[in-house]
Amino acid sequence: MIKVAIIQHAPVLFERDKTVQKAVQLIAQAAKENAQLVIFPEAFISGYPSWIWRLRPGDDWKVSEKLHQLLLDGAVDIDAGQLRPIQEAAKLHKVTVVCGLNERDGQLSRCTVYNSAVIIGDDGELLNRHRKLMPTNPERMVWGFGDGSGLNVINTPVGRLGTLICWENFMPLARYSLFAQGVEIYIAPTYDCGEGWIGSMQHIAREGRCWVISSGVALNCADIPADFPDKALLYPNPDEWINNGDSLVVAPGGKIVAGPKNKEYGILFAEIDLQQVAKTKRSLDVAGHYSRPDVFTLHVNKEAQSSLKVTKTTDH
Repeated sequence: MIKVAIIQHAPVLFERDKTVQKAVQLIAQAAKENAQLVIFPEAFISGYPSWIWRLRPGDDWKVSEKLHQLLLDGAVDIDAGQLRPIQEAAKLHKVTVVCGLNERDGQLSRCTVYNSAVIIGDDGELLNRHRKLMPTNPERMVWGFGDGSGLNVINTPVGRLGTLICWENFMPLARYSLFAQGVEIYIAPTYDCGEGWIGSMQHIAREGRCWVISSGVALNCADIPADFPDKALLYPNPDEWINNGDSLVVAPGGKIVAGPKNKEYGILFAEIDLQQVAKTKRSLDVAGHYSRPDVFTLHVNKEAQSSLKVTKTTDH
């Protein structure tokens, strides 16, 4: 049995280092309860840009610029070692960590932000970075487009892990790319919530015959800082739950075994049995005996994309 801990806590909005330290403390708290896999929500570091669903297009250019600058300043440059405290915590407590984050590109323009999810092994090593392929609707004004280089299923001591972020989980071919790599624990960091989302998580567990873990964003107006631009206009109700969370764990076949955790902060624990994956695939294995490669095949381009290609010249 594998003990999983889903972290449903708010970040310290826009504050990268404070949010990283909060994550370190929560990893220690989960490990104290013998968790082996610790999962954070979408864009946990340092906050999902919930305001994009409230701003009026064309009327809020100045406030959008202010908020984007704050989001950029609070984003993570992985190459600069800004995830190192979380990596050290994973190694110290011997846990595997999956974390959503705003990732600042540290290689090219250094000003583009991606919606990313990372897998960190229990030795502290960064095992995978997946950038959201298709930001949803107004998210495209905030995040860049990812590529296929992170569409990987990673073999870890707690099982074979794969991640898709929020509405990527509605992309059938993206899901299939994980099924075909033998995913056992399918992790969906998300801002979505509610009955429709929960039903989708159950469908994916039925379709892929894998464990499905949804780590949802929970955010209360009390967690929006007082100096947030146009706070009174965008978040007028001081008691409002901006997003409900609804983190949950679904067994292969679709049964909910933990959660949904609704409108509250905390850690959702669950024990999962990886043997259930193979058992439930006896009757349906969409990437195995139930597939028809003579009729359907999926091509995935996993090449990392870059806007810069350098051709070296030979000096004479």
